[in-house]
Amino acid sequence: MKEASESLNFLEHIIAEDLKSGLSKDKLRFRFPPEPNGYLHIGHAASICLNFGLGEDHQAPVNLRFDDTNPIKEEQEFVDSIKNDIDWLGFKWANELYTSDYFQQLYDWAIELIKNGKAYIDGQSPELIAEQKGTPTSPGKPSPHRERPIEENLEIFEKMKNGEFEAGSYVLRAKIDMASPNMLMRDPLMYRIINRAHHRTGTDWCIYPMYDWAHGQSDYIEQISHSLCTLEFKSHRELYDWFLDQIYDENKLRPKQREFARRNLSYTVMSKRKLLELVQTKTVAGWDDPRMPTISGLRRRGYTPESIRKFSEISGISKRDSVTDVSLLEYAIREDLNKRATRAMAVIDPVKLIITNYPEGKTEMLEAENNPEMENSGSHEVPFSRELYIEKEDFKENAGGKFFRLTIGQEVRLKNAYIIKGESVVKDDKGNIIEIHCTADLDSRSGSGTEASMRKVKGTLHWVSIQHAIKAEIREYDRLFLDEAPDAHGEKSFMEFLNPESLKITNEAYLEPFLQEAKLEDKFQFQRVGYFTLDKDATADHLIFNKTVGLKDSWAKAQTKEQTQAQPQQQKQQGQGRSPINEIQKISKKYTNLSGAKLESARADIAKLAKDVTYDELEPLFGTAKKKVGTRIGVTIALGVLLKKGLERNEAINTFVQAGLEDDNELLVEEAKAIE
Repeated sequence: MKEASESLNFLEHIIAEDLKSGLSKDKLRFRFPPEPNGYLHIGHAASICLNFGLGEDHQAPVNLRFDDTNPIKEEQEFVDSIKNDIDWLGFKWANELYTSDYFQQLYDWAIELIKNGKAYIDGQSPELIAEQKGTPTSPGKPSPHRERPIEENLEIFEKMKNGEFEAGSYVLRAKIDMASPNMLMRDPLMYRIINRAHHRTGTDWCIYPMYDWAHGQSDYIEQISHSLCTLEFKSHRELYDWFLDQIYDENKLRPKQREFARRNLSYTVMSKRKLLELVQTKTVAGWDDPRMPTISGLRRRGYTPESIRKFSEISGISKRDSVTDVSLLEYAIREDLNKRATRAMAVIDPVKLIITNYPEGKTEMLEAENNPEMENSGSHEVPFSRELYIEKEDFKENAGGKFFRLTIGQEVRLKNAYIIKGESVVKDDKGNIIEIHCTADLDSRSGSGTEASMRKVKGTLHWVSIQHAIKAEIREYDRLFLDEAPDAHGEKSFMEFLNPESLKITNEAYLEPFLQEAKLEDKFQFQRVGYFTLDKDATADHLIFNKTVGLKDSWAKAQTKEQTQAQPQQQKQQGQGRSPINEIQKISKKYTNLSGAKLESARADIAKLAKDVTYDELEPLFGTAKKKVGTRIGVTIALGVLLKKGLERNEAINTFVQAGLEDDNELLVEEAKAIE
């Protein structure tokens, strides 16, 4: 367990209070319940680290339970990949379980609900059922089948199970309250017909339980003490508890559902549906494409389990949905690889360099330290000869005083080797430099202990010996999207924000021969370039290295430069921009993707702009679609400003505010409460 001096997150506080209130420590039990319909991504890693981390802290078992209740989308491939990802992250589950293990028990309990008059068969269309549920501000209408006789319900339910009806013909609904302010309590579905073979149970079942019916009951069967879900399930908690009420035995432990914010990441998408679209359209090379936010994609790119666990730790657990900057993930892997990656030299874009005063035909083996950050990391030998490759960008024929790499008449050190000075160049017919001729101070070899070896020069270059170099394909990956919130633009597809430069392939890079023996999972720092790992497609005859991350955050630099360049233009256009109401809509679109200072700044900007907005401009936005939560929050903030200025309330305002109070999003609920 954590030491008392360490701060606890709010979920750890809940568990600590439960233990303090009498819950026996040996009753603690957690679970991670993925649906096997896709590959796990970095957002799932937060839940994995949370649940398994709590298990480790409390020495409590953690079940891996596959929520396999939809045979249309689920495959054994996904089951295997999920198990592999969790194992790779370093966690061990107590039991491997499946919701399908409980199909018979769930069915038997459903029979009991029917017999007790708390469930019924409905034969209406999905559209009609949805229409009868009403709205958040108006009660629903009972189904004409709500009072169907119990024996008739049992007979139809048995026939549904036996496959005697087509999909969509009937559903089983819980009989709760069609006037409940919680829409989920308005006679929710418990079972639907799916005439499709299941990856584990085959064709034994033709009906499958809905998530809300299976979730809590599975927790109860497994005696899970704390069922931890993401925030979108907060409104489901009332239904979770109602279903448990119908089967609960006071002699058994009753599970408790609690919610935390999902992990969202900038410059990517987390929706399985959208990730699947990327795969199916061949925008990426598969679920494990190194540009994907999937755990298998990150692993292939070169991320370590330790870096992902560290990222989850420093990101923390929150009660509010927000977006974590991808640079934090990159920071976590950069810090980890700095301590573990072996240093090596690779030239991605080569130009030939000849040391004219170095003997022809001579080769000497120089010593290169494997990792200066790791004690006892050892060293390896690097062959040095008269003809080398260096990076083209490391030489300028005519350079200014701030260029500290190689130029005519200027000295630099070759890493682990000699100090050299540029003397002349050879060009082709088009004026391109094809050779750089240098001389070396042959007394300056690194580590030789000579006075010349102690000389300081401003630049150090990496290199490879042409005679000994090995060829390799280099894949340099960048962020998949150019926009930090590519799926936050309601009127545009997230696919419109793809980064055309997200993958750059160099077919002929030159590496020092030490890298010929590289293995999967080995980590390397190509000096002055970045961190790399061997790709799974590599062979002994065709090496392929993936770039994991650069040595520095190049995106931060680029953004700073863009902002600096944009300032004069912004000053010029000040006062000539959009109308205040349009600016509010623009800011609001990304509101739910912000956190911390950015969120506070956005709220302040909306409140300021709202002072110049009229009610007539704002009122049409009351009808904004429910899924456009950011816009609804912005409108609520603006409405609050108008009300403070003396705007009189009317029925439209009251209806809009009430809908906000009943929403699943905590940010919207908070803003609605502020003007309730």
